[in-house]
Amino acid sequence: MIQIAIADDHPLLLEGLQNILSKEEDLQVVGCYPSAAVLLHALQTERLDILLLDINLSDANSLTLIAPLRQQQPNMQIIMLSVHNEYAVINSAFQVGAAGYIQKNASITEILAGIQQVLKGKRFMCSQTSKIVEKKNQGELKAVPKLTRREKEVLAEAAQGLTTQQIADKLFISHHTVESHRKNLIEKFKTSNLSSAIKLAYDYGLILAN
Repeated sequence: MIQIAIADDHPLLLEGLQNILSKEEDLQVVGCYPSAAVLLHALQTERLDILLLDINLSDANSLTLIAPLRQQQPNMQIIMLSVHNEYAVINSAFQVGAAGYIQKNASITEILAGIQQVLKGKRFMCSQTSKIVEKKNQGELKAVPKLTRREKEVLAEAAQGLTTQQIADKLFISHHTVESHRKNLIEKFKTSNLSSAIKLAYDYGLILAN
């Protein structure tokens, strides 16, 4: 029996997937987790074959969870469930150890196919994700930017509408240092301004919405 769990902060999707997957004879849904905190606690004792993981939980960017989860349970295969169709997010998920990537509007047939594929040690992408990867534009980001702790702090404060000087005062750093971080963020996101970088940061789950 394949031991499977679902982590998603949308109750309807969580319940719907649980009901559907529970009808499969070779699958046993052993857990449904609404947050990263609940998931991490449960996996201290629960052993899984498959984890269906929402890429943006309410309390964490799931891209940061994949590596530690795989380290904790090396035999567990992780399939991302996502509304994100950006190549950078898809590629980053695979880079950090996901075995599959499925759009949330994919059919249950594709989800079941993905489960079987990753159990065989193969990478799986739903048809929509495959098309995105095939049509990747040359100028697109290849992965979600890796930000320093300070860059994340500056980005989060800027997202709240704080000026450069206000950010400097709040973080106890110089005006020049904030400007340097702003410039680095624009370069890392390959945008022309910080507002566009902030939008991408929200899209990628680097900033959690209030």
